[in-house]
Amino acid sequence: MAAIDQFKNTYFEECSELIEALYAHLTDFAEGRSDCDTMHAVFRAVHSIKGGGGAFGFERLVQYAHTFETLLDILRSQGLAPSAETTSLFVVSTDILADLVDAARGDRDLPPGFEDETAALLEKTAAQFDRRTRSLPEPAEASEPVACERDYDIVFAPHPDLFKRANEPLLILRELKRLGEARIEADLGSLPDLSEIEPEQAYVGWHIALRTSVPRSAIDEIFDFVRDECDLSIVERPLPNAVREEAARQPAAAVSGGLESARSEQGSPRSIRVDVEKVDRVVNLVGELVINQAMLSQFSGALPPDLCPGLVNGLETLSQHLRELQESVMAMRAQPVKSVFSRMPRLVREVAGQLGKEARLVVTGEATEIDKTVIEQLADPLTHLLRNALDHGIETPEEREAAGKARQGTIHLSAGHRSGRIVIEISDDGRGINRAKVLAKAEERGLIAPSASLSDEEIDGLIFLPGFSTAENVSSISGRGVGMDVVKRNMQALGGRITVESRFGAGSRFNLSLPLTLAVLDGMVVAVGAETYIVPLTQIRESLRPVEGDIHPVIGQGDLLAIRGDYVPLLYLHRHFGVADAVTDPCRGTVVIVESEGEGRIGLAVDELLGQQQVVVKSLETNYGPVEGISGATILGNGRVALILDIGGLRKAAVPSRPAPSFVAGAGAPDNLH
Repeated sequence: MAAIDQFKNTYFEECSELIEALYAHLTDFAEGRSDCDTMHAVFRAVHSIKGGGGAFGFERLVQYAHTFETLLDILRSQGLAPSAETTSLFVVSTDILADLVDAARGDRDLPPGFEDETAALLEKTAAQFDRRTRSLPEPAEASEPVACERDYDIVFAPHPDLFKRANEPLLILRELKRLGEARIEADLGSLPDLSEIEPEQAYVGWHIALRTSVPRSAIDEIFDFVRDECDLSIVERPLPNAVREEAARQPAAAVSGGLESARSEQGSPRSIRVDVEKVDRVVNLVGELVINQAMLSQFSGALPPDLCPGLVNGLETLSQHLRELQESVMAMRAQPVKSVFSRMPRLVREVAGQLGKEARLVVTGEATEIDKTVIEQLADPLTHLLRNALDHGIETPEEREAAGKARQGTIHLSAGHRSGRIVIEISDDGRGINRAKVLAKAEERGLIAPSASLSDEEIDGLIFLPGFSTAENVSSISGRGVGMDVVKRNMQALGGRITVESRFGAGSRFNLSLPLTLAVLDGMVVAVGAETYIVPLTQIRESLRPVEGDIHPVIGQGDLLAIRGDYVPLLYLHRHFGVADAVTDPCRGTVVIVESEGEGRIGLAVDELLGQQQVVVKSLETNYGPVEGISGATILGNGRVALILDIGGLRKAAVPSRPAPSFVAGAGAPDNLH
């Protein structure tokens, strides 16, 4: 039973990848970037889902997928590109297919008739295209064979239960005809008397004489899903003498064509499927190796350089190899955000339909890679943000027309790398944040004191308070005040941040800033008194020792550091974290200039720089609790724990924009979002 479960899990993982690919191909159709190969890829994806489902007895899934692929097969057999209407049908059909796969994965039944309407529309469309294509003339046959073609004799005898496994001989025969010139004869030797025929059993066999230039592997691939459900023989006939002599005279131009195709297939990238837990164990072991290597390097640094030169050189080589190992392992865990982004177009379609709004989702940067552990936590925040954009941002078509906008709203979802982090943006061209309404709702619900004086940034931050919502009525989409609060908590749990920019009447933009990986980072080790901190290397711009005239105190703002005609806020780490016996004068210590994406620069006043080091990140929230200005912890080579600085959080502490507003006790206060 365990083996069957393992195979099922593999099948469902493949289904997830195939459905993700389906959505990507359908987007190509919708945006005019498709070709005949795209249609073939769509067909193969649906056919693969059906074939695997048949092996596990998912009859409902198989029947629907068969209906879907029948229409796809008719279109691709005639080289027809789907219209906008047909593409929309494909998108809805893929939604239903994904639901059926999820139901099979969860061992649950969808409501009776759930897929019937879409299946009927697929059958109707297939019948229309089938009538249309039957009236088209057959393509002209080649007048003479090409020298590199081969002849194959194929005997295909289905087992009686072939149909029950959701396989269709007609589709296989069509595939063979596309490979070249095929002469097909039916073998009726196993056909019983009419009174004994079972409609659900297969009796007819086939003899196929195929002439084709494709490699043998292409023929084998067609029979992959039925190989265990039939008796199959594929025999290549020897070339006639005249053709063999001609091929010998022209090996590079003629015969080598098929061989090169075969070589290219054999040389294509190969992959294996590995359980994520196994990869995680390797990552953890690499992390321990990094710590041990740091300890060895620290011990060797205390030895005279000429005492053990071989040891020093060996440790340097070990460090290089260990870095390569770490990068390779992290690359194994990296995945494109496409796996999450691909689910969002359907969400936008469904929510927009429920709200009676017209909206389209534009996705960019879906190939951006990020650690798998981070990707797994992205689905919920993105779902809440998109629902919020549709419910509170995008107006109704009539409201948009009255405001001089297009009836259809646009939501942009993008991802990219910036300052060693991944930044995901969700923006819309809707109504933006109505700050007067937000402020009034916060006062009405007792989330802020009536006398509170808030800046625009702080008002925008109110939407992240627990229990806050501007919706007038509670619905299945909004009104309970649990959406944006969840987004903020999830971001903080991942060591990330969320900011919002909005202009009333023009739309809003939400920015999610996340670490690329939660496992390892390159950092600069700095000393503050007896404590040691890690500054992420990707956020360091420079370090310097200022002179006395460079420090300028500003009332209510702290100290500013003058640097090349610019002024940078100065943050004293010993004051912020309450560290005793630290260097209090930055002119006697060191200032590290750091920058957080979209947040600007600050100067961190520390005692000294201890050196660059690769560190293993340990979650502080999981093992202790959240600490402002700290994103995690690590173990140094001397065995001590060092805290990893959160530059974005420190900058907010270094730049107090105004006195904190009065919030009702227990309601919580929003972060200063800028």
